Amino acid sequence: MKAKSFAGYDIFLAVGIAALLWFFSFSVNYGQFWIKIILSALCLAGLALWFGSRKRFPNFDANAIMLGAASAAILYLIFWIGGKTSGMILPFASQQVSGIYAKVLGPPTWMLVLFLFFITGPCEEVFWRGYVQDKLMNRLGSWRGWAAATLLYAGFHLVTFNFMLIAAAGVAGAFWGLMYMQNRRLAPAIVSHSLWSVFAFAIIPIMTPGA
Repeated sequence: MKAKSFAGYDIFLAVGIAALLWFFSFSVNYGQFWIKIILSALCLAGLALWFGSRKRFPNFDANAIMLGAASAAILYLIFWIGGKTSGMILPFASQQVSGIYAKVLGPPTWMLVLFLFFITGPCEEVFWRGYVQDKLMNRLGSWRGWAAATLLYAGFHLVTFNFMLIAAAGVAGAFWGLMYMQNRRLAPAIVSHSLWSVFAFAIIPIMTPGA
C-alpha cells in the first residue's frame, strides 16, 4: 500500500503507532529496555521516511555541526541547573531521576554511546521534528505546530508516570523544536540531540542532589 493512500491521515496513524511503541518500551515489563527502545526508534524513523515528504538526507555541514554542538552544551547546562534546583525544591525529584538512570544505564558505556549517538537521537529527530513537527507547522502555522509537537513529545512520556522524565521531555522537545522551527534544518537538531544524550546519560549523567 502506498503512503499516499493515507493522505491526510498519515500523521494520526504514525502518532498512534508511536504511542503504542513508547508504551511497550517504557511500561511493559517484558524484554530488555534498550532492545525495545532501539527497535521503536528505528520503526519511528522508518514511518517518518515512508509518510514524510522531506526525504532528502540532512546536510551535516560545518555550520550544522557547530550549531548542534553549541546547542547541546547549552541544553546540558539548562538541565544541570534544573537538576540541582529541582532536587532542592521537589522531594520526589531524586528518586525519580534515579529511576530514569536505573532503566537507562544497563549496557557498557561505549555501547550506550553508540546507541544514543547513532540510533535513538537521530531516529527521534527524524520522526518528531522532521516529520511530526514539520507536518503540524504546515497545517497549524509555525508557532502552533511547534507547541503541538512539543506537547505530543512530552505527553508520550506520560506512560512512564515519572514527572521528572515528562518535564525533561517537554523542555528538550521545546528546545529542539525551536531549533528546527528557525530554518527547518534537521541536521543541527540531530547533532544536538545525539550529543546531549551521550553526555547526559553516558558520560556525565545529570543527577539531582541525593540521587
